[in-house]
Order: sequence, then C-alpha cells, then structure tokens
Amino acid sequence: MPAGLTLATYNMRKAVGLDRRRDPARILAVLEEVGADIIALQEADRRTGGRASAVPHELWEGHGNWLPVPLGVKNRRALDRLPKVGARVDEWLKVDTRNIGWHGNAILVRPDIGILDVAALDLPMLEPRGAVMAELLVNDRPLRIVGLHLDLSGLWRRRQLKAICEAVRARPHAMPTVMMGDTNEWRSTAACLRDLEPDYTIVAPGPSFHARRPMAVLDRLFVDRSLAVEQAGVHESELARVASDHLPVWARVGW
Repeated sequence: MPAGLTLATYNMRKAVGLDRRRDPARILAVLEEVGADIIALQEADRRTGGRASAVPHELWEGHGNWLPVPLGVKNRRALDRLPKVGARVDEWLKVDTRNIGWHGNAILVRPDIGILDVAALDLPMLEPRGAVMAELLVNDRPLRIVGLHLDLSGLWRRRQLKAICEAVRARPHAMPTVMMGDTNEWRSTAACLRDLEPDYTIVAPGPSFHARRPMAVLDRLFVDRSLAVEQAGVHESELARVASDHLPVWARVGW
C-alpha cells in the first residue's frame, strides 16, 4: 500500500473561468497540477438541456489520467420521453448530452483504481441537489467516496448531510468513507459540521472561495476517523485563480 492517497475536491463552475470563457482544457490542466488520485467535482455538467459533461468525453478519454466513475443516471429532457424520438434526439441535433455526474457532482479516479459499486443519491432540497457515491478498491483496500454540493440554506445543508450519512450507514459493506465537496458553509461551528465530528475528521484546508481573492472556507473533506490525515492544502496557482471561482482543495490520507 502506498504511504498515502491524495484526494481532492473542486467546484469547476461548468468549466467557465473568471474570464467568462468556457475552457475544458484549462480545467484538465488545473487537475494535472493538483495530481490527486481521486477527485470529487462539483458543477461538472452543464445546467441546461441534457446537462452534458462540461468537459467533452473525448477529452476525458484522451487525457488518460482519470476516468469518470460511471453512475448510470441521466438527466432527462422532455424530448427524451417522446416515443421513437427520444433515443435519436442527440443524433438528429448533432449534440452529445452524455453527463458524467448527478446534479453536477462527479467522481474521477486513476485508471488503476477498481470500482466496486456506485450510487446516485437524491437529497432533501430547497433547490435541486444530489450526491454521488463510489465504493472503490485501492490496492486491495476498500474505500468509499461521496461527492457532494450542499444547499445555500443552513437548514437544508444539515438535512442533506444527515441523508448522506444515513445512506452510508445503509450500505451492505462497512469501509472507510470520505465525503468531500463544496459545502456552501461559511462557519466552522455550524450544526451540520458538528453532527459529523464523532465519526469524521473535518478537513478545511483553507480559504478556497473566491478564487481571485480567497476568503471563505467552503470546500471541505470529511475523513473517516479510521484514516489518518497526513497533509492538506488549497491549490493556488496562476491557472487555478482564473479557471473557476473556487480553488481546488486536497488532502493526503493514509490507512
């Protein structure tokens, strides 16, 4: 087993940078700089239409460093429901609406990491929200990853984290779990975070929003207490400061 595993979370803002340009290749370049083994993405899919991946599939496939975890879910459009028409809409419109996430949440893994099981979670919501779960095999050790993007309302954030924890407890196999993503929580003492403290180490590497002038600690990792957190940080580079309105955050964990 390697000495540690690098995990990262990144709200990529649908690949639209602070210069207002949609630049998928720039997002890939930032992820290369971070160099994580497993990455949770938020806003990985476009918001409208079929909510296609903001980074085209040919870029993910051609890049080779990570594979999006297939979730087997699709955001349906009205046209998709038409008999004899829905299956060929993309072909006729000459568009690719394949997504990589659920409500914008996606998980990327190195090609040598095995995928045991996946789940797309619906969450209690004021606005459309979901979370994604992947049970992985990393050098013969199981690890569960949950990617999340919580609500703007504190009340709903607490309900959503409770729902995610209940979904984890309901899984048939116990394994170390890491939840990570954009929590939309500005306070380190918030109730939704305190609820997790008995079972998880809350890793808040530092201010990650707004990328141009980071002031808010919104992006966090919740690491199972059976895992050791060796290092953590915010990835600040010239490229990251313009690629999205969030900076990536990362943590190095070990068994």
